[in-house]
Amino acid sequence: MAGFRMGEGVLRRKPIEQIEDTEGGEGSGLQRTLGLWQLTAIGVGGIIGAGIFTLAGTVANGTAGPAVLVSFLIAGVASAAAALSYAEFAGMIPKAGSAYTYGYAVLGELAGWFIGWDLLLEYTAIVAVVAIGISGYFSFLVGEMGADIPNWMLGAPGTGDGHRVDLFAALLCLLIAYLLNLGIKNAARFEMVVVVLKVLVVLLVIAVGVFHIDTSNYNPFFPYGVGGAFTGAATVFFAVFGYDAMSTAAEESKDAQRHMPKAIIYSLVISMVLYVAACLVLTGMQHYTDIDPESGFSTAFKSVGLSGLADVIAVGAIIGILTVMFTFMLGVTRVWFSMSRDGLLPKWFAKTHPTRHVPTRVTWIVGVASALIAGFLPIGEAAELTNIGILLAFVVVCAAVIVLRYRQPELPRTFRTPWMPFVPALGIVFSIWLITFLQWQTWARFAVWFALGLVIYFGYSYRKSELARRG
Repeated sequence: MAGFRMGEGVLRRKPIEQIEDTEGGEGSGLQRTLGLWQLTAIGVGGIIGAGIFTLAGTVANGTAGPAVLVSFLIAGVASAAAALSYAEFAGMIPKAGSAYTYGYAVLGELAGWFIGWDLLLEYTAIVAVVAIGISGYFSFLVGEMGADIPNWMLGAPGTGDGHRVDLFAALLCLLIAYLLNLGIKNAARFEMVVVVLKVLVVLLVIAVGVFHIDTSNYNPFFPYGVGGAFTGAATVFFAVFGYDAMSTAAEESKDAQRHMPKAIIYSLVISMVLYVAACLVLTGMQHYTDIDPESGFSTAFKSVGLSGLADVIAVGAIIGILTVMFTFMLGVTRVWFSMSRDGLLPKWFAKTHPTRHVPTRVTWIVGVASALIAGFLPIGEAAELTNIGILLAFVVVCAAVIVLRYRQPELPRTFRTPWMPFVPALGIVFSIWLITFLQWQTWARFAVWFALGLVIYFGYSYRKSELARRG
């Protein structure tokens, strides 16, 4: 009987009809201030970044050639399958937590716990990785201006001669935490301005670059075969999500049930249009074998005598990637807040600022944690902490939307995933396929994090959750 009750406990589900009533009382509520375009800006901020300014050149040069365009389209279609599933849930469950909350409501407490637990690590690591990337651009620009920066502050130990800490990357993580703690309304205004600047830089790149396209550079279009385009899709897939982190802000949207599904779809469509246009320009301006894998657009514009614009692009890359940090730090703090409010982590973390209505405690903890990772781990090791949890979250959300559609078809839905169950099934298959590309070290780190999660869940969360308390 004890085993049976344990099984019932880990499968207990958060009733969707009651989720609106779980805010937890004074000091633990978020404030609904975000409109449709602010949400869309957060989504675009999370999607567009390294994909255009780094990955496009990397994949074009060594994996797909001009067919990098096809790689982005394949990844976009696969990502859209998950995005449509997220959109259906966002319209039904307009609460913080995203995949964690959806998994908890449909698949049970243990499934929800592990998705949330994974995302705490994945999103924090993404913030750190992006900070390290921006730090590299910043060091390059400062060097171009002739400034002399001490080696000890230019990178993590072991990454270069005399390196002790990547100070700029660490400080950047703390800066994002500070901005988020100003309140979601002020933080979203900052994000909106920066996203607009980023999009303008990308449009400038496209508008100017299109006049320097040499169509002979598109031949051969598939130099590595069609398989190269699919392999490239596995790489660039990690540049076409971000809406998942944006969806964690559902509880801070003015009309989440209508706006969240639209914001998810709009952000992905806008980003994909810009990705496709930018890839056409990049591979048309330079032969794929000459594209710089690290700073493709800057070198492409230098190659046609536009060095001044190349510097503008470098600044735009820094601005563009900065918004990715904002979106994912917002995501991890809202997942943590939601898990704590549900009792799976101590309620102390779920307290919000009395006037700004943001989870100040967890925001500073994430800021410090990401700063330590960014400051003291090489970018390769930090990057290995990402990916697997997000792909598993996609699998869970796509599976859950199928289960719930057949379990409770009568639930009101402001958006319905089309072509059920084919679309979410496509998201599941593609995510599992991408997981097979991950290194064994990634699986080893995941296993350690998974084991630690098991200890915490059965040692604390199983007994302390709100559902357990309510019997």
